[in-house]
Amino acid sequence: MSKKTGYLLGILLTIILGTILYWFFCCKCCYGTVNADANTNVNTIENKNDVKAKLDATMNAFAVKDANGNLSFDINDNINFKTSDFHYIEPLSPEVDNGLTQLVDYFGANPNKSIDITGHYRSDENNTSAFPNLGLARANAVKNYLTSKGMSSKNVNTFGKLDDSFIADDNSILHGPLSYNINTMEDGDTSQADALKALGDAIKADPLILYFNTAQASINLTAEQRQKVADMVKYTDKVDGASLNVTGYTDNTGSRATNVRLGQERADFAKNYLVENGIAASKINSASKGPDSPIADNATEEGKAKNRRVVVTIN
Repeated sequence: MSKKTGYLLGILLTIILGTILYWFFCCKCCYGTVNADANTNVNTIENKNDVKAKLDATMNAFAVKDANGNLSFDINDNINFKTSDFHYIEPLSPEVDNGLTQLVDYFGANPNKSIDITGHYRSDENNTSAFPNLGLARANAVKNYLTSKGMSSKNVNTFGKLDDSFIADDNSILHGPLSYNINTMEDGDTSQADALKALGDAIKADPLILYFNTAQASINLTAEQRQKVADMVKYTDKVDGASLNVTGYTDNTGSRATNVRLGQERADFAKNYLVENGIAASKINSASKGPDSPIADNATEEGKAKNRRVVVTIN
């Protein structure tokens, strides 16, 4: 190899090596910077979208005030629900849980007061509860949480309110679809006791009856039946010792022992359904009478269908 050729080959190798080193140390850094900038832009966009979702949504604070007492708080958070659901999202924030504890303590010290809890719901939500509407079911869920912390259900009144102005965020979460009002009961006022007596008489005269098909695996209540459930819950909340009695019946097909067992299974099935819908298990008694006390003629299929039932009433 001549000296000239060696010289040219050295220059060529230097150029190749320099190009490789340049790419490794410079371009790779630039590429990483571009990626970092891109990721930053993506995160910024996502953050802006999250903010926009919250700005468009209704953000209801957990605010309770007794105009005739010394309870007042306004917490910038609340009990939240997914749309078409009556189970609140867990866990609750420590601030909200502390507010609920304040309510329990306040009503423990002021038994002459009661709180109205109104649950809001939208017309485009699917009501999956046993209550007439999701708002009432949500209010009942909050009531149950308060009673689990030691509050008497006598001090809680629950309501539902149709409110299409209450907007969910982009994650289908309703932020605090609840409102509260505190009442002070006057001495000698018997209006509530009179109303409860009338309600109890109406429930006993027209109990909730559920008819069962063979191997039925779900319960779908009518609007009238949902209202009966709400009335029964209200009555058992307010009256000492009141409970729901769930009794299963069958037709006369098969042995009596088998039918008594089948009736109990139906009664337990209905009880579990009510418990899943926020009704305290301690307030529900289930039993079976099997083929006893038929309400129709077992000689016909129509009569047998009417006898396969669960009757829910109050004691």
